Amino acid sequence: MCSPKGRCPGVVPEVSRRYLILIDREIFQKLSELKNRGIDAALATIVETAGSTPREVGAKMIICADGTIYGSVGGGCGESEVKSAALRCLITTQTPELVEVSLLDDLGTKGGDVCGGRMLLFVEPLFANIY
Repeated sequence: MCSPKGRCPGVVPEVSRRYLILIDREIFQKLSELKNRGIDAALATIVETAGSTPREVGAKMIICADGTIYGSVGGGCGESEVKSAALRCLITTQTPELVEVSLLDDLGTKGGDVCGGRMLLFVEPLFANIY
């Protein structure tokens, strides 16, 4: 169901779709480069959102085993949660996982600079000697 302003959940406008393809191309080029250099990495992809979120479904971020990040799924504390999950997938469990990130205001923090929604991300480890 579309809103009165013409916004339809799950439908990406054509201009945004072209932008996502360009970003995806850069992400996958970087993954290929990392593989060729023998660097393990995890790919985090937003698969679902609810409420207000900084990025849309399909946004991606690469997290290398050394903590280096390429791309973004929104920044701030939420992105830190995703980074921690990615490192866990790479170093500890070596399996993919779904990570739910709440972007609700934490009463213990200053400023209240939060979006108010939530994101579900699929985090998958990509080992240089396998993928």
